[in-house]
Amino acid sequence: MILPLQQAVRAALRDTLTTLYGADAVPATLVVETPPSRALGDLALPCAFELARVLRKAPRAIAQEIVAALPPIPGVRSVQAVGGGYINVHLDRAAFLRGHLGQPAASAAQARAKTIVEHTAINPNKAAHIGHLRNAILGDTVGRLLRFLGTPVEIQNYIDDTGVQVADVVVGFEQLEGRSLDEVRTLAAGEKFDYLCWDLYARVTEWYDADKARLEIRARTLHAIEHGEGTSAAMGAVIAEAIVRCHLRTMGRLGIDYDLLSWEGDILRLQFWATAFEILKKNGTVYLQSEGKLKGCWVMEIDEDVDGAIARGEPIDEEAAESGFVSREKVIVRSNGTVTYVGKDIANQFWKFGLLGKDFAYRRFGTRLDGLTLWATTTEGGEAGHPTFGQAGTVINVIDTRQSYLQKLLQQALAIMGHWTQAERSIHFSYEMVALSHKTARELGYEADSDGKPFVEVSGRKGLGVKADDLLDRLIDKAFEEVRKRNADQPEAEARQTAEAIAIAAVRYFMVKFSRTKIIAFDIDEALSFEGESGPYLQYAAVRSGNILAKLRDREQVDEAALVARLTGLPDAHLVEGGEEADALWDLVLACARLDETVDAAVRTLEPSVVAKYAFGLAQAFSGFYHKCPILSEEREDVRLWRAAAVSYFRQQMTRTLDLMGAVVPGRM
Repeated sequence: MILPLQQAVRAALRDTLTTLYGADAVPATLVVETPPSRALGDLALPCAFELARVLRKAPRAIAQEIVAALPPIPGVRSVQAVGGGYINVHLDRAAFLRGHLGQPAASAAQARAKTIVEHTAINPNKAAHIGHLRNAILGDTVGRLLRFLGTPVEIQNYIDDTGVQVADVVVGFEQLEGRSLDEVRTLAAGEKFDYLCWDLYARVTEWYDADKARLEIRARTLHAIEHGEGTSAAMGAVIAEAIVRCHLRTMGRLGIDYDLLSWEGDILRLQFWATAFEILKKNGTVYLQSEGKLKGCWVMEIDEDVDGAIARGEPIDEEAAESGFVSREKVIVRSNGTVTYVGKDIANQFWKFGLLGKDFAYRRFGTRLDGLTLWATTTEGGEAGHPTFGQAGTVINVIDTRQSYLQKLLQQALAIMGHWTQAERSIHFSYEMVALSHKTARELGYEADSDGKPFVEVSGRKGLGVKADDLLDRLIDKAFEEVRKRNADQPEAEARQTAEAIAIAAVRYFMVKFSRTKIIAFDIDEALSFEGESGPYLQYAAVRSGNILAKLRDREQVDEAALVARLTGLPDAHLVEGGEEADALWDLVLACARLDETVDAAVRTLEPSVVAKYAFGLAQAFSGFYHKCPILSEEREDVRLWRAAAVSYFRQQMTRTLDLMGAVVPGRM
């Protein structure tokens, strides 16, 4: 990895600058750049240019002084002052490759505050669809990236079991189908219950549209569920729990898992909101509106940017135009006493940061993919042995861009209460919607009016769209066909396992490779392509590197462990004096080493696509090296083994990169 070396260079440079020019002259940030060509070294230090303004000396003279005073740095072969004042650093190529081959992947958990990543949060009223996959895949990837850098992470999935969507399905069973509680229990225990509810939810929507007076039934049902009253509430609980288990199975197919399921009903029953409400009232953050259309409501003021208000056609006064912000009142508690989802989310956000002074009880809900316990919140009768949940230093909520207003509200509530640090570390990880390409929509049997758009939108409320499991099944079937074509002798069970790995890499990479602020149109053929910017292309590169190493092992009895041992006494002249071929090898090694630097950039910018782009570039770099520098046909033993070492390092780093995106390397492709 490159970051520890960069840190060692910075430390030595800072000590040298302090000795030469005093601590006050040392720049707060010592920049380490990547030179534009290999001839200029592996790292470049431009500090002399910044120091020149302070010391009133020529940058080149300063660079020469620094180079003369720098002590030996482990892993560095030479340091030179060049040009008008750059300091170029050449790494010890042999030592670097020897030291990094076969080393552990991620940083150990650091003594730093925990980060909570909340993602998925699908309404528990129907099957998951393709849009939910982007949320879950992005959130899971963010968690993996944070853990790679050594950050303690807690993954939460918020379950809105008291929302209007669950109420609608209860209305469907009670009003449209006349089902009893026991009948719904029986249905919930069967297969495809989430599919059944998908269709029923769409029918209920049409039923409301036919007679708006029926919305009163929805209101009564929702009230019963929120207050835990009667058969409707019991039926809602059965539906929600069964659907959540369906969602967990769907996400489990993609390797997505959770530490805690946070149930909204527990927030209400444990009066988290009542506690938060008293805090907000006492502080004056919320107040009772006594006039106008919001009379009788408890509201909170939120500052919103003027552009958002203009987009909705709202009037803007002169003061708002000058400040760039417009103040609005957001209803937290309706005049009938019903708490809006905003209020519940405020209480939950306070709890995540450990600011509420209350906690849930916890129950064992199931078994995670890694064999550990999946915990869920509960109101009473909790079980012992659970980890400490909540009390985070940073909270990342993965929610689409339509919820930006709500997330700003959560930040402002924390700030108004004086929790400035928590407000700054309350992060909305927003993303845009997922649609379908026209070709994929037709392939999946989904015909819809695209309104002239280059993609086809989906709507779970209307029952229009592609269920996540159906999409995965189709991807696996198509991948299986391709695997059988390429490997006719492969046993069917093994081929099916390979197809599943390819399908998962295909969908996960597709969801990550685009900037999260971009609307994407999912296309099955593009996602499954073995060429171009796709998950299967990355897997194929890793498999090909493994095949090279397998042939080397069979031919020379040198496996990867033996290769590491052989490097110890292997002449390294070729790495330095081998010309273009040596530089090609070193370029691949350095590209592999930048994984930690790339992950760090992805976390700082909250843009996982940075890792996806890196992975594609790395696969291309391997392909270029492979064609330029043959391994198995190379007659010189030292050159052959150094090249094999580069291939082994690539395989190691590509496997790790794929794992960060939730994909694995199949044995064959």
